[in-house]
Amino acid sequence: MDESDFVGDVRKEPPMHQPGYSQAGTALLCPPSLSPDPVSPLTHLGTLLAGHDAPRAGDGWDRRLGPGFQGCQLLGTTREPGREPHADQSVIILHAKVAQKSYGNEKRFFCPPPCVYISGHGWRVMQDHLKAAGYGDSVYRVCGYMCLDSSSQSQADTFKLVFDEQPNSKQMFACAKSLFISDQDKRKHFRLLLRIFLGNRQEVGSFQSRMIKVISKPSQKRQSMKNADLCISSCSRVALFNRLRSQTVSTRYLSVDRGAFVASARQWTAFTITMVEDQRADQGDFVLSEGFICYGCVVQLACTESGVALPPMVIRKVNKQQAILDVDEPVSQLHKCAFQFRDNPHAYLCLSNDTIIQYQAPSSVRDPNRVVLNDGSCWTIIGVETVEFTFNQGLGCIQTPVSPFPAITGLEVNGGGHVAMLDIQGENFSPNLKVWFGNSEAETMFKSPKSLLCVVPDVSVFSDGWRCLRRIVTVPLSLIRLDGLIYRTSFSFTYTPELQPPTSVRVAGTGGKRQGGIDEGQEDDVLLETIHQEFTRANFHLFMQS
Repeated sequence: MDESDFVGDVRKEPPMHQPGYSQAGTALLCPPSLSPDPVSPLTHLGTLLAGHDAPRAGDGWDRRLGPGFQGCQLLGTTREPGREPHADQSVIILHAKVAQKSYGNEKRFFCPPPCVYISGHGWRVMQDHLKAAGYGDSVYRVCGYMCLDSSSQSQADTFKLVFDEQPNSKQMFACAKSLFISDQDKRKHFRLLLRIFLGNRQEVGSFQSRMIKVISKPSQKRQSMKNADLCISSCSRVALFNRLRSQTVSTRYLSVDRGAFVASARQWTAFTITMVEDQRADQGDFVLSEGFICYGCVVQLACTESGVALPPMVIRKVNKQQAILDVDEPVSQLHKCAFQFRDNPHAYLCLSNDTIIQYQAPSSVRDPNRVVLNDGSCWTIIGVETVEFTFNQGLGCIQTPVSPFPAITGLEVNGGGHVAMLDIQGENFSPNLKVWFGNSEAETMFKSPKSLLCVVPDVSVFSDGWRCLRRIVTVPLSLIRLDGLIYRTSFSFTYTPELQPPTSVRVAGTGGKRQGGIDEGQEDDVLLETIHQEFTRANFHLFMQS
């Protein structure tokens, strides 16, 4: 078994601030990185909106808490005397949304090939802990295998991943170049299965991709709403590749390397394609447009990792190495297309060896609505997916696999104020999981592998004297296994202030004081809060028994 040494990424968690104090408000979905206006309707829940990618700065898929995550220590960062605390470990899988089926003896390898990134200082910390425990040198290495999720897959159909350290980035990278699906497999959808091991054959875990649609060949017909999943939508992720004379060995992928656009034979980059309004596309804050991308639209391509973007371009359909200027149909998966620079109508995005250039395309002599292209300016577009798994071993060194990896897909708040329950939808849930709000454990009930129920902790758990200030408190949601393994999620919970103080507080402001300087209204209010909290817990336990 060939193995590759892993070099960890030293990343310190950002400094955490003391919390603001507030009461629970209304429940709406919003991105966690946005700080709600305290005078407007606010939110309980937060998640990243699908298709709206925030530019990733720094080296290698580094996800850090934004300023909205205030008032709680990040789980897993507690330092033990004499040993380094664990840090996050991330596994990221990039893959195409569709795959062409192979017929007979042919092998249509997935293009672009599925890629795996491993990052996070937690990998190095884990290896240091294993070294201190007396394990051999081979345990410090990471290896992986990828295949289709079918139970009938043989060992020959499994691709062995060789991880290499990325230059200028402390993360590991590998790609599965020879995966394919044969005509013997009758499924219309499938997933990729990734298994990661340490050098001593100890399994780290199994990780699944998102669903991939199987197609026989790219559709050349105008797409309708029945095949909406084959259309490219605005604000979605795509990849672009160029293949000279249909030769696999000549495939080049549009990529970003150290802030520059390049044509790479090995590594591809996921781009967010955004349809923009033409009159404002030259400004930095252009207006986004939703819907499907159509030929003739002005689009912009931005790297989802670094945020580097190309100038506004018009996407054109390509047929027989000519760009067609009078077509406005939706762009479909694996279509051949060209990108015309909006500010220079004769210039097209083109590759020359490993360099990205502008190609000056002449007009067709026979048809004024066509432009003659060269090989390097004809691109194939395909939608791609990114799935990320982030976990933390907490205070221990977990010996069991991290899989099955739980994932949250939706949240729903029942009740409000001091009596709130959170219904969590997702997959791979088990009775061994607890929900944590920041660094506070919530009473959790397992309902099914796709549903958990928990009591929302009172905001006073995260601070003292919470009535003194009325600020927003946002805490990240995590799932903790009973052995201490922490599963990170992209969801957060926000405690929002009420627009008007409670009646008891307003009454307390005008009432007299009892002995000891405590307002009568304030004392009654504290008593009512205690009753509410105990009622919530009692009701929750009765529900668990039933």
